This record gives sequence, C-alpha cells and structure tokens, in this order.
Amino acid sequence: MVRRLTFFAVLVAVPSVVQAQVDKQAKPLFASDATLHLVIDAPLQSIARGARDPEIAHSGTLSDGDINLPATFAPRGRTRRQRNICEFPPLRVTFDPRPPATSVFAGQKNLKLVTHCKSASGFQRHALLEYASYRLYNVLSPASFRVRLAQIDYRDNGRPITSRVGFFIEDVDDVAKRNGMKEVNAGPSIPLQQVDAAAAGRVAIFQYMISNLDWSIVGAPPGDNCCHNTKPISRSGAATAYVPVPFDFDYSGLVNAPYAVTPEGFPGGSITRRIYRGYCVHNAQALAAAAQFRELMGPMLAELAAVPGLDGGNQRKAANYLRGFFDQIATDRSVNERILNSCRR
Repeated sequence: MVRRLTFFAVLVAVPSVVQAQVDKQAKPLFASDATLHLVIDAPLQSIARGARDPEIAHSGTLSDGDINLPATFAPRGRTRRQRNICEFPPLRVTFDPRPPATSVFAGQKNLKLVTHCKSASGFQRHALLEYASYRLYNVLSPASFRVRLAQIDYRDNGRPITSRVGFFIEDVDDVAKRNGMKEVNAGPSIPLQQVDAAAAGRVAIFQYMISNLDWSIVGAPPGDNCCHNTKPISRSGAATAYVPVPFDFDYSGLVNAPYAVTPEGFPGGSITRRIYRGYCVHNAQALAAAAQFRELMGPMLAELAAVPGLDGGNQRKAANYLRGFFDQIATDRSVNERILNSCRR
C-alpha cells in the first residue's frame, strides 16, 4: 500500500561520464542524463493493492512539464510485485496516444519504470544504486540499457501521495537499433555456443563486480523466454552470436536490497559475497574484459560519484565495494587465480 509521506530528494546535476558517449540515434528521453521532475496521477492505491495482477492497467496521466500525457500504468516484475516485499511495484507505462514531438517522451510507447518499493527514505538508496549499476555498464558497452532518472510526484486522482526517485529503462528494440542489431525472440533457452563470447565474458565479469547471481545468458525460468535478466540482441535478429544485454540488478550486492537473497542452488550467506558465474569456455574473453575494467576503473568510479541524490556515506560505501573488486583484478594472474578458476564448465 502506498503511504502518505512527504519527501523531496535533492538531486544535483553532476557531469556524467556516459553523457559524453551519447550518440545521435538515442531518443530524447535517453539523449540526456539530466534528472526529470514528473507527476504521475493515477489510481495508485488500486495499483498497489492489485500488484499481483500485471494484466490490469489503470488509466492516468504523466505530466512532463506543461504537457499532460495520457497513459496507462500496470504493475510489473516478479519479486517487487509481491505486496509483502514492496508497498509499491515497478510500473509499465504505456502511452496512448504516443507523446508529441515536443515531449521528452517523444518516440516512446512502452516503458519500464523502476520505482521506490517502499516509502521509507532508505529505499531511495537502493533505487539510486540500481540506477548506478546500469550507468556502470553503459561505461563498458553501448550494447546496454540506457536509463533516465526522475523525481516523481505521485498523486492518486489528484491527491498528493509522495515524491520519490525512480528511473526509466530504455526499450530493448532501441538498444538494438542503436547498435545496428535486432532483438532475438528466443525460446526458453539458447545453446551456449551461439552466445557472442566477448559479450559473455564482459557480462560475467560485470555481474561478478556488482555481486549479482540473478541472471543467465542461456536460460530462463519456466514459462519465460530466454534469457533470465538479460536480453539477447544480434546483427541478424536470429539467435546466432547474440549479445546478452543485462538488466534488473536489485538482487546484487552493490544494491544490497533488504529483500535480496542468494538464488536457489547457491550457498547461503550475504549477497555481497562475490561468486563467479561465467563459463570456462569464455575465460579468454573474460580475462580480456577484466583488462578493460582495469582501464575504465577511473571513469566507472566517476560515474558512481555522479549519481544525483546518493549521499556521501552511501557513495563512499559503494565505491569501496567496487574497489574491492578492482583489487581482485589488479593483474591477469589475480583474475585467473581469484575469479576464473571457479568458472562454470
């Protein structure tokens, strides 16, 4: 249930490493990293109560400055849609009609919005660190989901509820188009040999860095298409040499959400304890990826420091956590001995 709580985060614009890499193909929403200030007015109490049913969409508006955009809002996700986990679920925002060319949402139809989960102010930190995780991967590869931070005033049929930080995630079709590729409509699994080896190595090292075990580049839970918390894209649009694009990092040690646990099949304990899940067949590519990470340590830490609204203490804690990873990959030898020796066969 959404509770009334007054909170206004101070989001200070800081120059971003990723912003310098933005290309002309990005749609307006993801062509800038300036924090948006938006208003969502919809039956939020009903959305929160019905969060277990993602098929129910509720009509409302998203206010983008002077423009009120008609939209529907539906709960999405798995864990965060459960009411015993989150008071308020992540949302799927669908514009109908499409926003005009004058709107920052021009060219958008369906968007994922990551929300605050709970009204307690501490949950702002988790949203910002998940946002930071996407930005860190942006530094490593253009084959990555761009994100846009927003301070959102939530209203239930005109009644103010709360103001919380959230962020929008780029549609996978747009990620693919920016990279001259297409989304792969795969079945429940993809043979490992059809994965782009360099991309697989990069993803595995990145997930190790943020201590995330909740992903797969070859399979998905029953009833889902491949792959779990990665989207496959390729130049042909077929499942050959596909590039996995990772997303959904709330179960990572970097984010350290209070509800996150190690997935079934892994030893218990803290999710902040790093476990490598890359495949041995990609060890050469993972080693090369680790060298790229070393070269980009400065820009990645700068990107973390540029996250608006993340206070100094939490920023330092997250940076120290990443530095622990960079200590582990200081040399090729340390990568082999401390990480790749535990690869999956």
